[in-house]
Amino acid sequence: MRNTPAIGVRLRVISEHPGNTVKVNRLPYRIKPDPSRVITRLFAWPEEHRNARRIERILALPDDRAAQMAADLREEYREHIADIVETWHENYRAVQHLVPRQALPLPEHLQMLIGAFFTSEYAIESAALFNPSIVRAQDQTGAPPGTTRFLMSFRATSEGHLSSVVFRSGAIDRENNITFEKQPRNRSPLQAVEDAAFNTRQFRRVLVDIGAHDPFQQMVLKELGEEFTLAELNAALDEAMNIHPLPVAWEESAATMLTLARSDYRLEIPPGMDPAEIVIFPRSENERRGIEDLRLVQFTDEDGSQVLYGTYTAFNGTAVFPTLMELRDERTIEVHTMRGQYALNKGMALFPRRINGRYVMSGRLDGESLYILESDNVLVWNEGRIAQEPEYAWELSVMGNCGSPIETEEGWLLLTHGVGPMRQYCISAMLLDLEDPARMIGRLSEPLIVPTGDERIGYVPNVVYTCGAMLHNEWLLIPYAVSDSLTAFATVDFRELLEALKAGGRTLAGSSAHHMERGREK
Repeated sequence: MRNTPAIGVRLRVISEHPGNTVKVNRLPYRIKPDPSRVITRLFAWPEEHRNARRIERILALPDDRAAQMAADLREEYREHIADIVETWHENYRAVQHLVPRQALPLPEHLQMLIGAFFTSEYAIESAALFNPSIVRAQDQTGAPPGTTRFLMSFRATSEGHLSSVVFRSGAIDRENNITFEKQPRNRSPLQAVEDAAFNTRQFRRVLVDIGAHDPFQQMVLKELGEEFTLAELNAALDEAMNIHPLPVAWEESAATMLTLARSDYRLEIPPGMDPAEIVIFPRSENERRGIEDLRLVQFTDEDGSQVLYGTYTAFNGTAVFPTLMELRDERTIEVHTMRGQYALNKGMALFPRRINGRYVMSGRLDGESLYILESDNVLVWNEGRIAQEPEYAWELSVMGNCGSPIETEEGWLLLTHGVGPMRQYCISAMLLDLEDPARMIGRLSEPLIVPTGDERIGYVPNVVYTCGAMLHNEWLLIPYAVSDSLTAFATVDFRELLEALKAGGRTLAGSSAHHMERGREK
């Protein structure tokens, strides 16, 4: 789908304050939530007796009527849900244990009908499509000169304020005209790999880094080989508990191992699936109330290998869990809960490469200030420094990053957000030292983008927010959320922005001096 093209490259200025010399241009593109885009979900009650009674009522239908209902349903739904019959069979298998034994085996039409009664459609983005992130697509083959292909992620919110992650792919040309790939009406949430294998060495390292590697765990891991499944871990724990009398501390160690394994999972991408078809829907207990604000980054390691990472907030209804998504190939997404004393709060964003041999993350540990974290393990974070506290009126409540930083010759360009009076969110920027990113080279004294006009109206009023921007030619392309409802786009002249940041440069003595390691003042 091609949206209305931009008229020139400079449109209405969003923000041009005396403290800034940067013009920001709104582009005439908006991506709005579409309630017609749905996924299918298992529709079952937590109370098994209610599900059993539903099955009993279905089985009591006259057989000819049940067969006709199944045929009619298939005819009605297969036009817009291509795999609906497979979905019904999958959901039937989820409740098959409740079918009375004497009724088995059930004919095909009854399996389909029971599956249909345990299936519902869910409009994943009916309430909002917002908090976008954007990265260059890895494959730029065939892109016209001056054109950049990109991949975007969005937070999609619907019934019950339940958030999932969806994607769009597209391109931006040399005149900053944006096109998007065709959007499918129906999507399929990625399925978890059943009993996926864990890497024993990596699992042991996480236990060590979180200070939970004791003799009992060493004994269990020694029996598991190079890889293990959750079922094998359970069996190894049961065997160890039967052989050895366990002190209370070892029972806690066993629980820690199970919690660590259960909070991580692997998603399988079907062959040939377009990014626009992918839905990452909450799966683990940590994500029970939503997956929020994915921040994508194309990470290049020291050996030249590349991986697409994404940091997000998993929410279980009471607590948040910083989480790392990793895509190393086109078939598998791995999801890991990050740990450590500084894996806290929302809004962690990974730098696109190691610095001085270490992983670096931007975070907001105390809920209101910007921190720079360092680690030898991308999943465990125990060291950090405060880089900037709220300073200006428009950010006095909260400040934090707006996605992963972008490397430039002048330093790390980091978009930031600030929360001011009336809980108004704004977007600004700062420049960080390439070798010591906790040292700020300069920052804007005023926001780049503030909510104006109809941008102040939406699900959460007075908010503009982004989870990542992208360099394109000499422009910074910023997709941003409008009041937690929809997504808009803006461009900034990259050189103008760098000059403004350097002109505002200064070193905050308190920022570099305030160093913390493993939770202690240093």
